[in-house]
Amino acid sequence: MLNRQSIRKDYHDMPMNHRIRVLIVDDSLFFRTALQKALLSDATIEIVGSAANVIDAEKKIKELSPDVVTMDVEMPGMRGTDFLKKLIPDYPVPVVLVSSLNIGIFEALSAGAVDFVLKPNLRDSNDFSIFCQELCVKIKIASSAKVKKNKPSIAAIASLPLVLSGKESSEHIIAIGASTGGTEATAEILQQLPADIPGILVVQHMPAGFTKMYADRLNKICKFTVQEAADGDRVVQGQALVAAGDKHMTLEKDFKGYYVKCAAGEKVSGHCPSVDVLFRSVARTAGKDAMGIILTGMGRDGANGLLELRQKGAFTIGQDKQSSVVYGMPMVAFEIGAVEKQVPCSSIARLIIQRLNK
Repeated sequence: MLNRQSIRKDYHDMPMNHRIRVLIVDDSLFFRTALQKALLSDATIEIVGSAANVIDAEKKIKELSPDVVTMDVEMPGMRGTDFLKKLIPDYPVPVVLVSSLNIGIFEALSAGAVDFVLKPNLRDSNDFSIFCQELCVKIKIASSAKVKKNKPSIAAIASLPLVLSGKESSEHIIAIGASTGGTEATAEILQQLPADIPGILVVQHMPAGFTKMYADRLNKICKFTVQEAADGDRVVQGQALVAAGDKHMTLEKDFKGYYVKCAAGEKVSGHCPSVDVLFRSVARTAGKDAMGIILTGMGRDGANGLLELRQKGAFTIGQDKQSSVVYGMPMVAFEIGAVEKQVPCSSIARLIIQRLNK
């Protein structure tokens, strides 16, 4: 079978006149046709073909060698997730999922998909237009993404228990920000942390609805409680709060300790929730008692906020290029001096524990 890594160039290294070659996979002829017409309006995208099922998709991927594939999670004959598990190890083509609100999204991301877009209401022309704009952006990001062929191994860190007292732990805050590729990176880190970890706050760029499912998924695989954040939630030891997909999350403090505010607002650094908004509030509220971690993702959201954290005396970590699906956010943070330690994703949990135990 062809090895896609040997034939695909990074989008940023391609000639300016290169068009991203896209294969559309969806069982609905109407949706395939509508999507093809919409994507063709972007001069940087070329539709090389379409497929109605995974059997046809596999054949056309090998024949046409697309730069990016768009695909539904639920497909006739074989689930999209099972198809990815079969395809990606031998032919790691970037896949952007197009799906309704479906828990299978996270299994598909774990199987190697780069990102996802929520399927639009085809009866709402405005909703479809917004969807197409978002999909075009994610296709461009995916064209230069590093496809993960295998789920990362979870390193045991039982030899590094926390030595903080309960009071000390309640004073510490761990803030994590991520975008493309971040669902799996964050999961890899959190799975390795002990049950008595200080309070954790997570911003993952993701639509509303999916963040609740993501938090529930993390809650099942982590040693501590994980839940979607609600306005006024206390930040406590042994718990992680994930920002809701349509609300900014900020850290506040009163006489009882830390809590979060969650509110809708304008996009900041291109996003709501924004990593910058979270990091800046943590810098202001927790200062040197905080730890900021910026993970894989396109753009620069979180870079300036992480710099403010470091300037306030917080310990800051950036994911390295080799382990990032998209080395954008952590790269910008590193370049502006916001990152104190840059390490592979697999080393971050151990580094967190080592720092807390100092």
